[in-house]
Amino acid sequence: MRYLVILLIAACLYTSDVRAQTEWGGVSFKALFLDYQTFNGGDFGAFRDYTTGLEFSYIHNLTDNISLELPVRMGTIDLMEEKRVRLFSADIHGMYKFRQPEKQLRPYVLVGAGFVMENYDSSNIQFPVGVGLDLRVAPQAYLTWQSEVRFSTEDNRNNFNHSIGFKYMFGGKPEPVVLPPLDTDQDGIVDTLDKCPFIPGLPVFMGCPDTDGDGIPDLEDDCPEYPGLARFNGCPDSDGDGVPDNDDLCPNVPGPVENDGCPMNDADEDGIPDEEDDCPNTPGLAEFNGCPDTDEDGIRDIDDLCPNTAGPASNQGCPEISQEHREILEFAVQAVEFEHGSGRLRSDAFGLLDQIVEILDEYSEYRLEISGHTDNTGREAYNQELSEQRAKACYDYLIKQGVSSRRVSFVGFGETKPIATNDTREGRQLNRRVEFNLIPGLN
Repeated sequence: MRYLVILLIAACLYTSDVRAQTEWGGVSFKALFLDYQTFNGGDFGAFRDYTTGLEFSYIHNLTDNISLELPVRMGTIDLMEEKRVRLFSADIHGMYKFRQPEKQLRPYVLVGAGFVMENYDSSNIQFPVGVGLDLRVAPQAYLTWQSEVRFSTEDNRNNFNHSIGFKYMFGGKPEPVVLPPLDTDQDGIVDTLDKCPFIPGLPVFMGCPDTDGDGIPDLEDDCPEYPGLARFNGCPDSDGDGVPDNDDLCPNVPGPVENDGCPMNDADEDGIPDEEDDCPNTPGLAEFNGCPDTDEDGIRDIDDLCPNTAGPASNQGCPEISQEHREILEFAVQAVEFEHGSGRLRSDAFGLLDQIVEILDEYSEYRLEISGHTDNTGREAYNQELSEQRAKACYDYLIKQGVSSRRVSFVGFGETKPIATNDTREGRQLNRRVEFNLIPGLN
């Protein structure tokens, strides 16, 4: 089948279009792919089990659409009950082609009958029904594909027959077809006259669009999406100060040209007078009293713990920690384990700590507080030191993986903050933990 695909791709590269006169007949040569397995317990998709053969055919056209075909085949087949068998056959087919001869693609159907001889010592009659496609690659030459279902008068002889090959037809000379002028963007203006041949436009602008409808074609419009003035190359001047909005640092507040359209008492040139500006040295927005909102989350930067990452006001402008990441941090409380009685991390904790590194990468404006805890077994001073060692071990690992020390801190609380009773083994196990708390903001 891959050879058929290659032939079809090659044919599509042939770009000439012709109109053929009547073709009275022709010949074809095909490679055969024979499937005697599927109808007898085999697998239609097992292409490697197909056998091969060759076919030569003579074709006689009765009309432009109806033909008689006389194919002769030879090849080998595999039968379920026998070894490989040599095959010779001769058929007669009636064919109907659905499209006229001038078309480049001509699908067809066929029916017929044929005499099949096997190993020159046995024979059967078969009745083929099939479909095919002729693809013109030259005025009278075609690539052809055909598939048949063949029903036999003998048991275990029904089969599929597929073929690809070449067909040459005899007949009149081809006539070139005159193609209409090309109009790629289909705007009614042929490409040779169209200044914007790939974008639909208007005749008055030689095929170029005017998106904002300001009478200036997009090709010459510095602000093609906003209606503007011709003297500003299609850009508007919202505050009427003679400075077009695309060059005006204060487009909604009039200001002199020498100050880029901003009033002179505006130190940060954001269009808000300094006496009304809560951030007089940083350009901002009027709705925030002159302060910027870098991440556009509706919280001005001076009130936003995460000014570069959008987040809700309920979380002080920082993005919410996803449920999945919260579950990882909660799981780490008990899953990050250490060597018995020491501050050395066990190797199976590294994968979980690597996930915490990934979480820190995703929440770039959060910092992480690591706190170590123990149960009340042993001396209080020893437990305090052990909790600090374990928190620092986690801290050191994260720093080693490239996390900035500015974003991570650690502390040990020893046995002072239990979350369960120390009177049971299960409770003491819960109290021996390291917690990882994400805190919004880097200050």
